[in-house]
Amino acid sequence: MANGFGSLYVGASGLQSAQNGLNVIANNLSNVDTEGYVRQQVIFEDRTYLDTKLRASVSKQQTGLGVAIGDVIHARDQFLDRAYRTENGRQAFYAANFEAATEVETLLNESNGSLGASFATAISDFYDAFSEFSKSPADPVNLNLIAQKADLFLTRAQGVYDGLTTYQKNINTKIRDDIDRINELGKTIYDLNWRIQQVEAGGVETAMNLRDARDQALDELSHLANISYSETYDGIVKVKLEGTDFVIESRAYEIGMKEDMITGFVMPYWDQLSDPRNGDYYRVFDVYNADPTRNTDIGEVKALLLIRGDEYADYMDIDGMSDYAYEKTIAKSIMLNTEAELDTMAHDMILAINDLLSPTVEFGDSQIAKSLGQESISVKDAFGNDLTITKDMKIFNEQIACVGNDGQMPPRELFTRVGCERYTSYYYTDPNTNEKYTIYVYNEEDPKDPSTCYTLLSTNVNAEIAEDPSLIAHRHANNGPTWMTDDIAYDLGADIYALWESSDYTLNPSDKTPCGFAEFYAKLVGELADTGSVYRTTSESLTNTKATIESNRQAVVGVSSDEELTNMIKFQNAYNASSRYMTVISEMIETLLNTA
Repeated sequence: MANGFGSLYVGASGLQSAQNGLNVIANNLSNVDTEGYVRQQVIFEDRTYLDTKLRASVSKQQTGLGVAIGDVIHARDQFLDRAYRTENGRQAFYAANFEAATEVETLLNESNGSLGASFATAISDFYDAFSEFSKSPADPVNLNLIAQKADLFLTRAQGVYDGLTTYQKNINTKIRDDIDRINELGKTIYDLNWRIQQVEAGGVETAMNLRDARDQALDELSHLANISYSETYDGIVKVKLEGTDFVIESRAYEIGMKEDMITGFVMPYWDQLSDPRNGDYYRVFDVYNADPTRNTDIGEVKALLLIRGDEYADYMDIDGMSDYAYEKTIAKSIMLNTEAELDTMAHDMILAINDLLSPTVEFGDSQIAKSLGQESISVKDAFGNDLTITKDMKIFNEQIACVGNDGQMPPRELFTRVGCERYTSYYYTDPNTNEKYTIYVYNEEDPKDPSTCYTLLSTNVNAEIAEDPSLIAHRHANNGPTWMTDDIAYDLGADIYALWESSDYTLNPSDKTPCGFAEFYAKLVGELADTGSVYRTTSESLTNTKATIESNRQAVVGVSSDEELTNMIKFQNAYNASSRYMTVISEMIETLLNTA
């Protein structure tokens, strides 16, 4: 009789287990579209067996008490998780670079209405203006055309440069947002660690929804930065970001942001490792260390910092740099490299044109040095300040100079610097002959003072020439008051026109194929297109790799409605079978009781 009633409990355990299994299936189906949800799976086990010891038995017998749910597991594959998060960060790195290359290409695009197309047209028009000038240098129409096209060239070059700097500011805003999000995710993971530990401390319940939320936070964090993590025996996940502790058992560290007072660019730094009061900042990201061979090309923020750079670049950032140093630094940054190359192009054009319109010569090679028989002399300016002119210093080359209609010497340069004049006048008296000389010393560009350099940010078209284009040098200088037809400087016009066809200029230290001004801009755009193509190919390849891993991961953690419905039918049948079993047992007991 006891065995009969005990059999009812076996059937009841089947009903209960099947019902709980249906509840789990229902929970999975209700979260089929919930982002980050990991499906739950029921694991059944036997209830405790009772030993039956009968004297007549040959061996020990056991009586089962039915079935029970051993566990509801939270199915994840840690190897797929790590692979996904690594590829997620790497794909984000190259996707950010590809997006930046695309934006800059759009800015420089040869399509109607774009800044790039306008600038390309301005270069061509400037070239055409000097082509006409070489045919008839004294024609007022041609002189006026040079002044107009010079202004158009510079204005549109500055427009492209402004577009690049504006995009840098947009990237800077994105960096701020990403760093804020990283800090939020760190706090979220830390909070979830403790909530999970509280739920699971008794060893009875698994905090599945909290673990799902933490894993989702790790997925998002892996997109933003290079992370590594490990879980302790008590359920705490510790996270390192860029090799430094970010989330530990006791706290989540915060990334600070130092803002540059000039550019407004932010530099992420580790607050716990820095001493801001003494100006000591420990950078979070080593941007120029991004290298696929060292597995450091990971994370969107590192890519954005690399793309943006720490400044607005100009020709001075790559002038005189070795090709090795260039490839390891500025060449890796799309914005810095494009700005530096654009400014290099404008600087070389401006310098070459100015040097022909208002020529210079090293003092040691000048006619004055030869007549004096000295390689260096001491001179004074109008204020009595002394200067020693050495043989390598540049001075105005009066011997080959041409002048404008006013005959002024030195002639005016076409492009002027904001911070200084082209020449400073000095005076020298020959002690032997008492002859007095006026020497115009060229004011060299000083990298420490950008206002003295011919950069796009500090260069203007000469205001006097803009007002009166006839002041452009176009005649050979002479001592008479009357200009003769044979004084027209056709040779000067030809020399300036030849600049576009020369092969003396390179875009960057790694450029081994010099070109003329006519090819300068096309080479810049082509180089950017090649870079963008590499990033596009890499990004697309990594996107496919990431998608494959995610597909494999979803096969483990994702909810399949078809599979869940199949399991639902299985549990329904199990429930029905248990119910039928209990009915049979009940009928059997009733028969036995009635028979007795």
